[in-house]
Amino acid sequence: MGEDGRLAMGHEDTVATLLERFGRTYADEAGIRLRDTPSPLYRLLVLTTLSSVRIGADLAVAAARELSAAGLRTPKAMAASDWQSRVDALGRAHYVRYDESTATALGRGAELLLDRWRGDLRRLRDEADGEPAQVAGLIRVFPRIGPVGAGIFCREAQAVWPTLRPFFDDRALRTAAELGLPDSPGALAGLTRPRDLARLAAALTRVGLSRTRPGDLLAA
Repeated sequence: MGEDGRLAMGHEDTVATLLERFGRTYADEAGIRLRDTPSPLYRLLVLTTLSSVRIGADLAVAAARELSAAGLRTPKAMAASDWQSRVDALGRAHYVRYDESTATALGRGAELLLDRWRGDLRRLRDEADGEPAQVAGLIRVFPRIGPVGAGIFCREAQAVWPTLRPFFDDRALRTAAELGLPDSPGALAGLTRPRDLARLAAALTRVGLSRTRPGDLLAA
């Protein structure tokens, strides 16, 4: 037992528990079957935009689902939609505090993606040579997306863009340290399969966002 009375876990056991209990990516929760093709990647960009304000992850996920249900799954469809229809879709998901400004950001972002990368985020990746810092920098040119949002995108996109791996943002690394795991991306990556890195990053993020202490969550 550990000093606080909880059962001690090895690194591999801790990672296995994280993946089992919390390892669902936010893209998956939003109904995005992430693949290296234009539409799913764009829907991830939309989810990133929605998540880049001080709002609960559950509301951002719900809003992404609602926009998708409204047919706004491509930058062309988003750019062609009228502003009020975007506001209404966000309202149906109860994403109301930032609905108007986010509707504007989504429209402008779609136009930017169409104009600069012909609607295909793989062209953005290629412009960045797949280098994580460069990809994150280019993602930040989209309205509303700052450093945190760029980290969200890269964290999820590593599932289909191997050149981003291993990607863990500061929050995930802090949570890893609290759980007694290595707090460097390379060392964490050595504890699971490459294809599970996005899930591990999401799990650490979910645990870090919880109001319950990370160790208590895993011991429950």
